[in-house]
Amino acid sequence: MPVKLTLGVSLKMYFGYQQTLDWSDDVARLIKHHPLFSLTPDATLFTFPSAPALEGTLRAFAGTVMQVGAQNIAPAQSGPWTGETSAAMVSEMGGKYVEIGHAERRRHFHEDEPLILRKVQLALENGLTPVICIGEPEKMTEAQASSFAIDEATRVIDFLSHHALSGDLIFAWEPQWAIGAAEPASTEYIKTVCQSLKDYLAQQSGDHRVIYGGSAGPGLLHKLWPHVDGLFLGRFAHQPQAFLNILDEALHLLAPKEKL
Repeated sequence: MPVKLTLGVSLKMYFGYQQTLDWSDDVARLIKHHPLFSLTPDATLFTFPSAPALEGTLRAFAGTVMQVGAQNIAPAQSGPWTGETSAAMVSEMGGKYVEIGHAERRRHFHEDEPLILRKVQLALENGLTPVICIGEPEKMTEAQASSFAIDEATRVIDFLSHHALSGDLIFAWEPQWAIGAAEPASTEYIKTVCQSLKDYLAQQSGDHRVIYGGSAGPGLLHKLWPHVDGLFLGRFAHQPQAFLNILDEALHLLAPKEKL
């Protein structure tokens, strides 16, 4: 089975327009000839810029392995949705992925499960791969958190089955209680929950993946692999050199020793 290494980066709203383009140009140069992608041609990279920078980011990464997507889509195909971006437009522009259901949108914009499921449906109907953010709101035992994650994933898969939809899904798991906390979730906690979710998804149809969406830095991928399929990176990857460090770490983790 090919390695399903998946690395995503969300720029959130930290960058301005030109800063986003500069970051994209810098990262495009770094990844263009990185040996990781000849070793693992099935590896997936994606990034989510702010919506006004989608076109420029797509141009910057043209001809590279980096795919581009949107941080959000409207819960409707088209119509009077002022300030929203449709899945159809993201797809038309060349976007391939979309982030759905991040804890910030659940908390600050009151996105509930029916709305999130509708966005997943629209993503798939428009040829986008949804990166679905999940995670328990309160601290639990590893077993409880595993059940919570599997229940969240089950509701998504059951919804798609009910609507006769199919497609590959990426679940970005991060316990909500650990976001910004002084003490993040432990490595063993993360490995247990993500492996449980991976085992469940392996029994479903489709190439579904699990990536860890918490604070990520050097060495984390090595600690979590192969219990996760990759990482969903935030501010750490906003420095191009730091993102290169993650790629180098993945190379050393996956490459046969004699090839290094």
